[in-house]
Amino acid sequence: MQAGNTVYRDLDDVPAVVPVFPLSGALLLPGSQLPLNLFEPRYLAMFDAALKGSRVIGMVQPVFSGEQGKPDRPNLCKIGCLGRITAFSETGDGRYLITLEGICRFRIIEELSVTTPFRQCRIAPFAGDLADKDEGADVDREQLLAAFRDYLEANQLEADWASVNKANNAALVNALSVMSPYGPAEKQALLEAPDLKSRAETLVAITEMSLARDNDDYARTLQ
Repeated sequence: MQAGNTVYRDLDDVPAVVPVFPLSGALLLPGSQLPLNLFEPRYLAMFDAALKGSRVIGMVQPVFSGEQGKPDRPNLCKIGCLGRITAFSETGDGRYLITLEGICRFRIIEELSVTTPFRQCRIAPFAGDLADKDEGADVDREQLLAAFRDYLEANQLEADWASVNKANNAALVNALSVMSPYGPAEKQALLEAPDLKSRAETLVAITEMSLARDNDDYARTLQ
């Protein structure tokens, strides 16, 4: 897996301890990109530390059901995705605009007791994400595009179909997953899907359920 100028071939290339950024509703996948606007002091410190070190940050969602922890220190989902800082700019008002490029998913082994203002975890990376050359040959592209088209029509949105048609299955599935407007539980399900085919099927199912729910809501307003 390559992210920016760095190639991550095996587990030795991935740090065992990483700073983590808990962000609800954010989805980073291997090979995809995630823009972030950093402004809280603890995350500015996290960015500075990452930039001086491995440039790797662990994106993870706070838990969205059960014991959620404290508002300023929520409990974390067990699975997240590592991202490498591949671009950043300073805004002049104390913020950083950064881009993370996904490397691989990880499982949190333990959260460490640290003196830094940001949280750090010992992780177990998904080795398969580093070696996997899955390009989505078994993805039902027509089904995926049909669901995407139905969503656009239902919400009166447009798409750059020239770019969509040029994208390979892997890029298409991951881009649509990252850009999807769904909630934390749906985003986590997309992250944890074991392969591209499963992720595409999950995205189609979520989209179809969303459209059906919207149609039911609309029908009730007419009654």
